[in-house]
Amino acid sequence: MGALKRDVFQGLADPTRREILTLIVHEPMSLNSIAEKFEISRPAVSQHIKILEECQLIDITQKGRQRFCEPKLDKLNEVAEWIAPFKEMWESRFNQLDNLLEELKTKSK
Repeated sequence: MGALKRDVFQGLADPTRREILTLIVHEPMSLNSIAEKFEISRPAVSQHIKILEECQLIDITQKGRQRFCEPKLDKLNEVAEWIAPFKEMWESRFNQLDNLLEELKTKSK
């Protein structure tokens, strides 16, 4: 397999692609079933699905005459890892705020 053309963030950057992932998170869906959920053209939905596949966020498997999309959610770990430092920073700031508020509350008594 060659180098990735796109990363997970590009896959999640578009609301339609995020909605596609939400649709298939619990069970695989055919490309036609996915396209029926959107009010955009089927080629446009196919383009979004192609990008999701390039980002390794979905697998497409052939079953009979239909192609099904399945989520590959392990790629979302890259997003979680990127967000982790920000989460830690905000938790630290909220803890500092809690401490300050508790201190002010104690002083006012």
